[in-house]
Amino acid sequence: MRTLIKGYGIRFDIMVFGKAGKFHVVPTLLNIGAGLGLMGLGLSGVRLQPLCVRSLSLTASQNATLESPPARADSTFKVTMVPGDGVGPELMTAVKEVFKSGDVPVEFEEFHLSEVQNMASEEKLNEVLTSMKNNRVAIKGKIHTPMEYKGELASYEMRLRRKLDLFANVVHVNSLPGYSTRHNNLDLVIIREQTEGEYSSLEHESVSGVVECLKIITREKSRRIAKFAFDYATKKGRSKVTAVHKANIMKLGDGLFLQSCAEVAELYPKIKYENIIIDNCCMQLVQNPYQFDVLVMPNLYGNIIDNLAAGLVGGAGVVPGESYSAEYAVFETGARHPFAQAVGRNIANPTAMLLSAANMLRHLNLEYHSNMVSEAVKRVIKQGKVRTADLGGYATSVEFTRAVISNLSA
Repeated sequence: MRTLIKGYGIRFDIMVFGKAGKFHVVPTLLNIGAGLGLMGLGLSGVRLQPLCVRSLSLTASQNATLESPPARADSTFKVTMVPGDGVGPELMTAVKEVFKSGDVPVEFEEFHLSEVQNMASEEKLNEVLTSMKNNRVAIKGKIHTPMEYKGELASYEMRLRRKLDLFANVVHVNSLPGYSTRHNNLDLVIIREQTEGEYSSLEHESVSGVVECLKIITREKSRRIAKFAFDYATKKGRSKVTAVHKANIMKLGDGLFLQSCAEVAELYPKIKYENIIIDNCCMQLVQNPYQFDVLVMPNLYGNIIDNLAAGLVGGAGVVPGESYSAEYAVFETGARHPFAQAVGRNIANPTAMLLSAANMLRHLNLEYHSNMVSEAVKRVIKQGKVRTADLGGYATSVEFTRAVISNLSA
């Protein structure tokens, strides 16, 4: 018997033992902090036992079992890799070299997809989507969006998010050990809804010289991202969630988002809830970022805050991120830039991509390998001898990668 437990569209796998026998309910995305609330399911007098320790979701169509988990081949996890544009291919080379040196049990299915390098086609996009759906986990660089795109011509980035329903973008903002900034010892998380809002590709020129751009906010998706944020805070032991908005001006759209967050907050009495206007949030982050823990917000605000917060801890080159749906997880840098001006110069900082790759390994329950990679990266930065130019050093991308490799077993 298969049961679907509705939360924010996520299924859970639990083995339930009762008088009538046992049945399975399939779990997904355990590692992103789904607040299960199992005792509220009306299953009194039964014993609950997790069936699957992997954070990957399993579907009935795969006939997945614990002995034969999805996206594995010969005890190796298959992961889709999309290097993207700019320095993406260079950063992915660093990931592959570190994984190879660390004997990480991951096999990459690599696809080169771009809208600015004559690599664009519906066939290639569909191949990437098929691979991501089969493997359920991907690591991706930034796919640059051509400036000439208009109206409903959605970019590949947006289409990937919509096709996979990657509604939640999570960015980890943590101070790096040994690298001093104005605000040290920072530890906050930015959660952004990224399937609606201002980035809906719904704009048109109603009359000559007048452009209308639609911002879409729905109760369903607002509640879903709010629940995701509170579930994340619960799982990760966080104490506060702050909703970021502009409801004082956009009273209907952002008002609905704010109302949805407040309604969901009532279901989590142990998590402190606050809200803050987006412009004030920017100022407060610069002045006193320690007051924040988990921030949740609509699409455009998240794009802005991601980049602002990255600047607090060293820049876009050091902040990891990931995007989640109920079925899939895509790992990428937190502040997403192609850095076209750095292409081929061997100066890009691999830190953010390597930390994202480490988070991907943790998502796959490869805890040992995850810690090995992340600790090696942090050890190199803390030592201060090998740093890229963005962190005040003189090392090349290759030199930094080699230093990480030499620290894998340190």
